[in-house]
Amino acid sequence: MSTIVLATSAEDSRAVEAVVAHHTEMNGTLTLLVEMLVQAVEAGDATAGTTAHQRLVDWTRTDLLPHALAEEDAMYPHAHRDEHARLLVDAMITEHGVISGLVDSLADATSPVRAAALGRALQVLFDVHMTKENDQILPLLAQSTAVSLATVLDGMHELLGGHEHSHDKASDAAGDGCGCGNGGCGGGAATTTEAPAADTPAAPAPGGHSCGCGGHDDAGNLPVLDARAVPHAIRHATIFGALDGVAPGAGMVLLAPHDPLPLLAQIDARWPGTFTVDYLERGPETWALAFMR
Repeated sequence: MSTIVLATSAEDSRAVEAVVAHHTEMNGTLTLLVEMLVQAVEAGDATAGTTAHQRLVDWTRTDLLPHALAEEDAMYPHAHRDEHARLLVDAMITEHGVISGLVDSLADATSPVRAAALGRALQVLFDVHMTKENDQILPLLAQSTAVSLATVLDGMHELLGGHEHSHDKASDAAGDGCGCGNGGCGGGAATTTEAPAADTPAAPAPGGHSCGCGGHDDAGNLPVLDARAVPHAIRHATIFGALDGVAPGAGMVLLAPHDPLPLLAQIDARWPGTFTVDYLERGPETWALAFMR
């Protein structure tokens, strides 16, 4: 990672990185699901709006809320014993109540506009909440000599992701091989997406077709994740979370500050043969790629 994780043991350090990575992936998923709902509302597409609304509600109930409860059961009691963190933990539990209330209101919303507004509010609150957990709660527990964070989180699948890719989370969150700096952009592993030749002319702007792999002429209707605004250290995990929220037959457009060849290799390793990728724009400042599941 680009930041140093201070901990009493290597196991606790890895536990912090795993939780931060999972938080980041969850944030990416939530961002995409909300963007799908907002875009459907803006387009006046009632069918797409209903589908996006239901997917968002389902995810909050199967992933977001269980994760919050697992935190309260596993992490918060230990942090609450520290007098310097007690008020913060109380506030975090209060925020969980607000998040739960937003989910209930989202589920009950009958207006697409209201559902989109509630979804955006939930996204903003979760982002702030996640940052406080990553920057304050987790370091406090990792540096405590009274508790082993790795032991506390052992078996807590709701906190660590609980799926087949969990062992890759720490390195993915760190953006290993991202290529954003140090000249690493072109040095990643091979990918199923054909890389452009040096003399390949610039591709058309998003919405056009460039790679000859079947075309995404409807790319303008896909939700967009602008990874250029995401900090380098969590960029890959955010993208993985967003892709995890893409339903079969659906897709998304990724905006990146560089040609993400190492990222594409990681995606192909995590989801072999699942996504087709179409370059919509190839620099020099922005690379736009359409992913279809």
